[in-house]
Amino acid sequence: MASNLSKQEELLKRPLYVYDLPRDLLDTLTSKASTGDLKTPIVPSRSESPAALTTPPQSSDSERESAVTSATSCGLCQVSFANVQEQREHTRTDHHRYNLKSRLRGGNALNETEFNKAIGELDESISGSESEDTAEEGEEDGLKAPDTTLTALLKRQAKIFGAEEEVVPKKKRGAGKHPVYWFESPLLAPSTSLGVYRALFTNVEQEEPDHFVESLRNKQVASVRQATNKAAAAAIDDSKQTAKQPSPHVFLCMIGGGHFAAMIVVLAPEIIKKAGGIEERQARVLAHKTFHRYTTRRKQGGAQSANDAAKGAAHSAGSSLRRYNEAALENEIRQLLEDWKGMIDESELIFVRATGNTNRRILFGPYDGQVLKQNDARLRGFPFSTRRATQGELMRAFTELTRVKVSHIDEAALAREEAEREREAAAAAAKAAKPAVQSTKPKLSKEEEAAIMHTTQIHALIRRSKVPALLAYISNNSLPPTFTFHPSANQQQFRCPTPLHLAASSNSPAVIVALLTKVRVDPTCLNEEGMSAFDVGTDRATRDAFRISRHELGESAWDWEAAHIPSAISKAEVDSRAEREKKAADEAEAERRKTEIERIRREDALKKAQEEQRNNKRIGPGRTLASVEKTPEERREEEARGMTPEMRTRFERERRARAAEERMRRMQAGAGR
Repeated sequence: MASNLSKQEELLKRPLYVYDLPRDLLDTLTSKASTGDLKTPIVPSRSESPAALTTPPQSSDSERESAVTSATSCGLCQVSFANVQEQREHTRTDHHRYNLKSRLRGGNALNETEFNKAIGELDESISGSESEDTAEEGEEDGLKAPDTTLTALLKRQAKIFGAEEEVVPKKKRGAGKHPVYWFESPLLAPSTSLGVYRALFTNVEQEEPDHFVESLRNKQVASVRQATNKAAAAAIDDSKQTAKQPSPHVFLCMIGGGHFAAMIVVLAPEIIKKAGGIEERQARVLAHKTFHRYTTRRKQGGAQSANDAAKGAAHSAGSSLRRYNEAALENEIRQLLEDWKGMIDESELIFVRATGNTNRRILFGPYDGQVLKQNDARLRGFPFSTRRATQGELMRAFTELTRVKVSHIDEAALAREEAEREREAAAAAAKAAKPAVQSTKPKLSKEEEAAIMHTTQIHALIRRSKVPALLAYISNNSLPPTFTFHPSANQQQFRCPTPLHLAASSNSPAVIVALLTKVRVDPTCLNEEGMSAFDVGTDRATRDAFRISRHELGESAWDWEAAHIPSAISKAEVDSRAEREKKAADEAEAERRKTEIERIRREDALKKAQEEQRNNKRIGPGRTLASVEKTPEERREEEARGMTPEMRTRFERERRARAAEERMRRMQAGAGR
């Protein structure tokens, strides 16, 4: 157990790269979806040392089987190869694809000789027997449609075996498959799974998910070590130039919001040695380019062309600049694609992110010399969210695509949690269904409904002090003097249970007098706090209303002491007291005004004396103040004294106007002479 844990830690201590997986992990890898029940026996492929790669292919069956396990080979077609590149090319051939489809149907795989013989017989038989529609579809414009030969061969095989159904079903797009395909290995814990994006597999490989493990083994490429000196670098350059086959690579590009970024990355990682002898793998970029043009309408979004198509062409300077930049960006991108056409055509896969009709039209046209095509089988979208199109974002996307996902999930624990959630949901549903009948509110009687309505109406009338309307409502509905509010309609039932309590709490003297003298409401009724209506009132006018009612009703009407109401007082006495208080307040106000005026006069006299004293000191002894001529500034200040700012402004304006008129008069008089 401890050795397995240490082995797992050793494998997962660094991120796993899809195209360069450890040998022991790759040999033990199995599909998560079909573990232990693979439909096709798969022989693990190996990439041995260069010496082993030079071993010539054997002819006998026993020698061929040994060669399959010791050299780069295809276990399905029983074919060996000299290098990985030849093996990768074999996976795209009709021979390999036919064997995959045949094994999925439960048939037998054909070796190369048998397959060529079957194709030859097929060519002779389809000359006059196949439908004309198929021939027209396959030979339009001088090109043969893909998979036509395989389809015909498999149909013939299906007829031979008595199969009536369609052999090659059409690919259903948007089937809702998970973007990541999961694998497992006995070297890892049972709860650990390894995931690879489906987008890294070709369309043919995705049609046979049971062979993902073999496809993953065929994708392995050898790492390239970084040159440490000039001689080694020159040797590597010479080897690259003399190589017949180009390095496997992918093309990635993003476009949106006036930003464009494209990159071609080699699948074989480069091993660099850092300080301390630590080796690290990094991606090798063959070419990269980014463009940016101002094409998006700021704070409004959308391209200028989209806005013109929706609302008509705008005529601002910004719109003209954006139209020019859109055309320039389109030319730059298409020129770049034309320059990279050779590398793009040799790319294993093409990943594109282009949202919107404008961006897709730039890349996919149609236009003369079109490089990217929407029907390209290599075309992929990014199966995850991406940000602004930059070189760094493209590198992040490539790293995310080619990095193996590691998941530590205990499926048994998940199943137990799911079952527990289902039980809790069922229990909650049953619990909610039981009290459904009990939770219904009891039906109110007609008397209770009427009491609630009266409570609501009387509340509104008292709070607005509508005395005539209140008396009319009580009379028309024949409400007794002992009427109390309904508890469900009154949020302050504990403090104001009766209309008299509510009138006292609202400080409405007129309503209090009307309720006591007209309706004859009992003032001795107490609320839940033991307070009478008089105790609830807060201001003097409210309390006087209770005393006036006691005077008008007489001492024998109620137990006024139990109602906590003081001695009776007449309305005339209240008015007389109010008059006396008003007169006393007026006299106090007159006295205050008189005192204030005297204070102001004394202050003015004191200021005047102090000003005269200062003037006497300034003009000297023996001279009077009248003999001193005032300056224009002093005269203006004296004239404007006591004026408001508006009056001063108006006075100054008039003075300047008079001075201007005087100057004009003098000038005219001088001209007349």
